[in-house]
Amino acid sequence: MAGSEGPLSPSAASGTPGSGALANIPRLLSLDVQEAVERFSDPQLMAAGKLNIISVEAVQKRFGARWALRKDQVLDFTDRVLERGVANQGAYLRVSETDFFVVHPDLGRLAGQAACLRYLREVLNHFLGDSHMAAAGIMQVTSIGKGRLEAAAVDAVQAEASLGEIRSPEPDAASPPAAIVNAEAEAAAPVNRWTPFVSTDGRRLRVSATLEPVYELKGFTRIGFRMIRRVVVIATGEDLTPKQVAALSPGDLLRADMATITRGIDRLKAEAGGEQLLSLIVPVSFVSLSSQRGRAEVSVPLREAGGLVKLGVITEILDIDGVPQGVLLAATSMVRPLALLVVGRVAAPSPNVIAPLAGGGLQALSFECPQGLGDAEFIGWATAAIGAAKKIAKSVLVFRVGSAQRAGALASLGATHASLVAA
Repeated sequence: MAGSEGPLSPSAASGTPGSGALANIPRLLSLDVQEAVERFSDPQLMAAGKLNIISVEAVQKRFGARWALRKDQVLDFTDRVLERGVANQGAYLRVSETDFFVVHPDLGRLAGQAACLRYLREVLNHFLGDSHMAAAGIMQVTSIGKGRLEAAAVDAVQAEASLGEIRSPEPDAASPPAAIVNAEAEAAAPVNRWTPFVSTDGRRLRVSATLEPVYELKGFTRIGFRMIRRVVVIATGEDLTPKQVAALSPGDLLRADMATITRGIDRLKAEAGGEQLLSLIVPVSFVSLSSQRGRAEVSVPLREAGGLVKLGVITEILDIDGVPQGVLLAATSMVRPLALLVVGRVAAPSPNVIAPLAGGGLQALSFECPQGLGDAEFIGWATAAIGAAKKIAKSVLVFRVGSAQRAGALASLGATHASLVAA
């Protein structure tokens, strides 16, 4: 999660690491992570030393003017180190331009700080060639306030002593050795950067994407795929519903969008088998497109996806129910230069939901076919839904249709594209 404010320097504190009780070191928090960090504002957790900060400020200072060019690379690599090291035994979150907030609920103070020291040493060795400054980059959180953390320098001598007692996790397929991570960093960065992540309510979420074939109903020919997003709570294995995903914070939604698109691109490259399809339907949350930052972020993978297909991407804007017409028009106008077609996704394709979308700049509407309907119910639903959609959009895309026969019925009612439920 990108931070908008840099931290204050650890050198602001008097004394040296390991010299005893030191004045607290203030560290600034980015506004978009305030709520997530406050969730851990438990005096017992802080007193037990289970909340720590890892700072890559040493790399920032060494790079100097080059930091602006190398920052993303450093932060992405650090994120991968923490994902491999912390895994499911704790949580971590980037809270500023150089600081990562790390929680080790099952480790004692020294063991947790030693683990943090090991993580930071890997980062410093990778970018600077040495890690002698690592201890200065580990701080114990002592207070969580509005927009800032108070932290104290750790006892470097004790942390160093504990470091030798903690065995690094054995490398396996899910936890590759550092050498492999370093060699593959360039290729893995787009996915690793965005997923998994810690949401603003403290849950660790993992995002994946699958591809589903989409057909033009006129000749029942495949035009390409649509990306389907899946968001899972790592601790419980629970799949978030579309409504629950839509309720995430704007920053979390942007991460979910970026993870979906980058993972979807990877799948397309792996599954297309060298075939260049006509198009690709890419879902993007309305919230992400309605902010300048969100548009800037998603435009990069949208352009990449467009380069992989013949005619360009079809952008499917999610969560548009109830969005004012003028606000929707502004979002569609911004994304149109990047898309072959701009589609609006509606959760419930009823006339009272669809009618207010008129004039919002949508070229098509999409929705899913309800499952378990009898033939008469299906025809009744389809007639009403497609009829309402055709009043404001030329094209109508219906996903997860039960059979090719029902897809044919949709075509006769005016639908233009469909996907089928996997057998």
